[in-house]
Amino acid sequence: MVSTVAVPESPTLLAAAVALPLALLLAGAAPRLGARMLGLLWAAPLPALAASLLAVGGEARSEPLLLGMALALDPVGATLLGPVALLWSAAGAYAGAYLRGKPHGERFAAFWLLTQAGSLGVFLAADLASFYLAFALASLAAYGLVVHEETPRARRAARIYLILAVLGETCLLLGFMVAATAADSLLIRDAAAALPGSPWRDLALALLVAGFGLKAGLVPLHVWLPLAHPAAPTPASAVLSGAIIKAGVIGLIRFLPPEAAPAGWGLALVWIGFGTAFYGVAAGVTQEHPKTVLAYSSLSQMGVIAAVLGMGLATAGGVGGAALPAAFYAAHHALAKGAMFLAVGVAAATGARRLLPVLVVTAVLAIGLGGLPLTGGALAKLAVKEPLGGGAAGTLASLSAAATTLLMLHFLRRLAVGGGSAAAPDAAPPAGIVLPWLMAAAAAVLVPWGIYLTAGGGGLAGALSPAALWEAGWPVLAGSGLALGLWWRAGRLPSVPEGDLVVIGEGATRALARWRPPLRAPRLAASGQRLAAEAVRALAGMEGVLRAWPTAGLSLLVVAILFGMVLVAGR
Repeated sequence: MVSTVAVPESPTLLAAAVALPLALLLAGAAPRLGARMLGLLWAAPLPALAASLLAVGGEARSEPLLLGMALALDPVGATLLGPVALLWSAAGAYAGAYLRGKPHGERFAAFWLLTQAGSLGVFLAADLASFYLAFALASLAAYGLVVHEETPRARRAARIYLILAVLGETCLLLGFMVAATAADSLLIRDAAAALPGSPWRDLALALLVAGFGLKAGLVPLHVWLPLAHPAAPTPASAVLSGAIIKAGVIGLIRFLPPEAAPAGWGLALVWIGFGTAFYGVAAGVTQEHPKTVLAYSSLSQMGVIAAVLGMGLATAGGVGGAALPAAFYAAHHALAKGAMFLAVGVAAATGARRLLPVLVVTAVLAIGLGGLPLTGGALAKLAVKEPLGGGAAGTLASLSAAATTLLMLHFLRRLAVGGGSAAAPDAAPPAGIVLPWLMAAAAAVLVPWGIYLTAGGGGLAGALSPAALWEAGWPVLAGSGLALGLWWRAGRLPSVPEGDLVVIGEGATRALARWRPPLRAPRLAASGQRLAAEAVRALAGMEGVLRAWPTAGLSLLVVAILFGMVLVAGR
């Protein structure tokens, strides 16, 4: 794909994309406006959407802001910014209706706007300091979305999410320091280009891949994702999967070396990516809750994107040629997966006799994710064909498409079973949640075509050729056959608990705490038992500290601001 998309003429529009959510947040402090914040959430991302739509010219441009921080919009950023902003708008309208009359709506709106400002900012940030601030803001503020319902499930998911978010921020902070030292520049493009020549190259890449991989949900750093997505309110689940994990994707695209990269890191990323892709399907088909199935599907799709970027590193010597196809793939996922999460809420509010239209629309999106011909998913898979190549990686990508189809059919089955159960048989869902869902669903179908046709993706002839249709269609057929065989022969599969590895870790910690030492080594065993008990108490204490969001969030943001000021002062 060769894009002709570039930057808006007005740098003010770039600043407004981040500033408007924060301005609405400040306005919400006024007593009269605070109660109306939920109804205005849909408008906050409109400047970002306009910035992506009004792109002109052929070169990205960076504009200095406060403390020398800079914003820019290049083709990769524009490809992701528009769909993500559109999802934020649709999900914001959905949230306004979904949470109307429910407790703590103003608090939800505040965390929503903070998270949105950071989520949009990562696509516009051109320097290390502004990127880190936006990334940290999106990560930490999202805690308030996950914990919003304050159930034991939500508190546990939010606790684990925040612990891992802080771990990820720490990795990125250290990685950014190494990158800034290597480049002697704050600009992201300079830091990424300088990394291959740095004596600390491997350390920096390990820290960056860990930090961004954790946000994107790459195995084994994925454990927060299948816990947080189902625990959050439906509109928050939509943006967690559709928008917030894309911060990890844009981070990998921005900071992996554009050229002269070590091939070993590329191959490692390919294996991690495809391992994540197939693990997500294997764990997802054992789940019962539709939102949990979608969460595992998200980490599977992020694995494919990681593999695409890894192939760029391994075969082309840099991520540059794979960046735009990976961004396009992620943009389609943002819209399709966001709309599917919203569909779960619509289905729950729909009576059983009215459920069929909801299932039909959702089926187009779900099977489209597997590459159903003529859908955005088929275009996304066509876009990543070139960087993946025709060898083993291309074959694994086709097999992952078949596996995705299997998982999406399982999701539709669970949605059909669970949908309508909480409503009267003839109940119709409120228009306030149906219309935003339909808007997101329509965007998932139409926007990828718009991007593909305007970005030089090959035109209609390439997308509609018999070879392209067959290449997109056979994995869907294979996945459908697998689903039928699995339902017919296997019956009920053993269930993988939500969070999988973290559940194993929690169980091991509890078992070690209860362990009684053997008589042959009383001192050593007793010491181990005391250490285990201390670990359990430390984790319990950490939960109490991390629940104090203002303290934890403000502390890390202060660190980020100080880091940015130090970097700027040292230029």
